[in-house]
This record gives sequence, C-alpha cells and structure tokens, in this order.
Amino acid sequence: MKPKFFVHLHFLSAKKSLPKLEWLLKIVTFVFLCIALASPVIIDKANPLNRHGRDIVLSIDGSGSMNSSGFDAEDEVSSGERLSRFEITKIIATDFIKNRVSDNVGVVLYGDFAFIASPITYEKEIVSDMLGYLTHGMAGQNTAIGDGIAMSVRAFKHSSAKSKVIILLTDGEHNSGEISPKDATALAKDENIKIYTIGMGNKGEADEALLKQIAQESGGEFFSATSAKELKGVYEKIDEMESSKIKSKEYLLKDYYYFTALFGSLVILLYLLYREARR
Repeated sequence: MKPKFFVHLHFLSAKKSLPKLEWLLKIVTFVFLCIALASPVIIDKANPLNRHGRDIVLSIDGSGSMNSSGFDAEDEVSSGERLSRFEITKIIATDFIKNRVSDNVGVVLYGDFAFIASPITYEKEIVSDMLGYLTHGMAGQNTAIGDGIAMSVRAFKHSSAKSKVIILLTDGEHNSGEISPKDATALAKDENIKIYTIGMGNKGEADEALLKQIAQESGGEFFSATSAKELKGVYEKIDEMESSKIKSKEYLLKDYYYFTALFGSLVILLYLLYREARR
C-alpha cells in the first residue's frame, strides 16, 4: 500500500502576515540615521562664484621672432632646457591663468593675423591645455598688434563682466594686419576694456612708444621684460593690480542633506513613541 501525503494546512494559515508596521518603521529609522551619520553632501563646482571676477584675455605674439632663444630663462621655468621666447611665455602665462581662481580667461594668438585660441571661460584647465598646443608661426611670421587687440576685443562679445582686461605681449613692432593699433585701441576703449602691454626682449626690439600709448589710452600700464624672471614679475604685478574680490582659494558650493534624513527619522520615532504610549 502506497503512503499518502497530506498538506500541512498551518503553512497556509492567514495568521502568517507580513512584518508588523513597527518593525518596518524601525528599519526605516535605522537607515535614515545611518544616512544622517554619513552626512551626504553635494559639491557644486559648476557655480564658480566668480560674479565679482574679471574677464581677461591674454593676447600673445606668435610671430617668427618669438622663436628666438635670446631671452634669459630661470631654471624653474626652463628646467635646464634652452627654450624660445614663445615657450617661456606659455609657461609663465599658464601659471598666471591658474592663479586667476575667480576670473574667466581667454587666449588670442596673433602674427600676420589674429585668432581666438581659447574663448573666455572659467575652465582654467581647458585654457591652459589649449595654450600648450599653440606654437609660434601658427598665425604667420609678422606682427599685427592692431589685429591682436581687435580680436581680443571681439573675444569679449558675450562678456557681461564689469571689469575687462587685455594683457598684450609682443617682442616686435607692428608691421602687418588689417587694422591699426590706434583704431584697435579705440575699439577697446569704447568697450571699457583696459589693456596692459608687455614689451618682451632686449631694449629696442619692441616698439615701447606704441605699447605705452596703447596702455595709456586704454587706462592700462606698460611693462618691459628682458628675462624670464622679469616677465614672471610683470605677470605677478598685473595679478596684484587686477586682484579679484574672491581670490587664492577654490570656492565650492556645498549642500548638506543629513538634516533631511535626520528629520525623517525623528518623525518616525515620535510616531512610534505615540503608538507605544497609546497601548
């Protein structure tokens, strides 16, 4: 005779229910408290807090003469290598860009003509990387200072900054381009753009009279540099003169959310205490 099997009906008992509400709430409370202890935070770097900063364009001479190595470089700049004026300028300008924490920066390269190598942006790493890709001669062998200024003014087309600055560097004289330095300076003046000019190289190489005139008419200042040390000092001086209200720190916008989880757990605990008091 074959054995017979019967279902244990107590397995299907209606009394077997889901965990009680109190246990679910206790679990949720525990999870909320763990979240609160972890102190969740959202860090927003997209908000640069640079509303009080400046918009700065570095207008750099990329003509053939900038390939010259007749410019004393410090070991900390050249690392013992023999660098051209253009390479030294890029290294020092990159340091300047990184120090402008609260500002937007762009780069214009000029030679026979001028072009915007990097639009004005808060992303300093992008500007620095783009600057690193530039080589002398990319814009031709001559020196169109007027075009360099005019293109820098054009770079401010979408700028809403109250303070706008062009730092123009050259080691030569204006001898090319479609616009004169005088007309280009007038354009900058009309847009309330200040121009700092830097004459790089030995005395007499750059047109100091023209650079002084450009700086004076735009409300800026002229500087000369015969070595990497002096050039670095010029950029540091301009950095001090055009210091921003927010500087020397990288400000981050932090939103803390621990209080949300803490509040949720507090509400549940009060509810559980209420239920316990009713029993």
